[in-house]
Amino acid sequence: MVTSVKIGDFTIGGGNKLALIAGPCVIESEDIVLTTCERIKELTSRHQIPFIFKSSYSKANRLNIDSYSGPGMERGLRILERVKKEFDVPILTDIHNPNEAYPVSQVVDVLQIPAFLCRQTDTILAAAKTGKPVNIKKGQFMAPEDMLSIARKAESAGNKNILLTERGTFFGYHNLVVDMRSLLIMRNLGYPVVFDATHSLQLPGSQGTCSGGSPQFITPMTRAAVACGCDALFIEAHPDVKSDLCDKNSMLPLDRLEELLIQVKAIDEVIREKSD
Repeated sequence: MVTSVKIGDFTIGGGNKLALIAGPCVIESEDIVLTTCERIKELTSRHQIPFIFKSSYSKANRLNIDSYSGPGMERGLRILERVKKEFDVPILTDIHNPNEAYPVSQVVDVLQIPAFLCRQTDTILAAAKTGKPVNIKKGQFMAPEDMLSIARKAESAGNKNILLTERGTFFGYHNLVVDMRSLLIMRNLGYPVVFDATHSLQLPGSQGTCSGGSPQFITPMTRAAVACGCDALFIEAHPDVKSDLCDKNSMLPLDRLEELLIQVKAIDEVIREKSD
């Protein structure tokens, strides 16, 4: 049986409707973050889809030293706090070491463990000890069944509010593949499962100094994940992908989000109806 995780005024998992975690990869400017959140909230409110806003104050795993990595924790948290107050939405962001857990938890509603850090015990325990829900991304190098041990690390700190995210598996150099069985395997571990539609389609390092991507597959892969019964979607979206400073090669243009949400909502309603 899949547990449920309460975030804000809605619940993920436990047979509840599909939720959306979305926003720009990293905070580029206050204006972009506010504009993006306002638009996504408008869409999700119209289509009655639970929404968590996501953006990172720092991306610590950039390939190139010259790649934009964000405004840093202090300024980034101020911006995220403004987003939360202005639009009354839950906020999710990454942490990268144990020292970030407590100050970040004072602002955001969900702490996220990046895929490359999913085996970092100290970071997971620090996040769990805040009492906030923790979203743990499955490492590209991890088998889905191995995420049970990772989730139990968090639970050992007394926190049962765990989400597991599928974001692709290494398939040779510069490529990822999504094994849809992974969604079912992790869900059968007893935790709500999130499908990361944009990072799953990265081509890591394929551009030499940055990652490429295959955004043309976002829609079909997302539909497939929802048909498999995932509990939430993670989609990075940007109002101007061409000028995006982070992961632009796998980002979903914001103006394409509504069409995708309409499709996946319809699929989710069928899946939940058949599960009743």
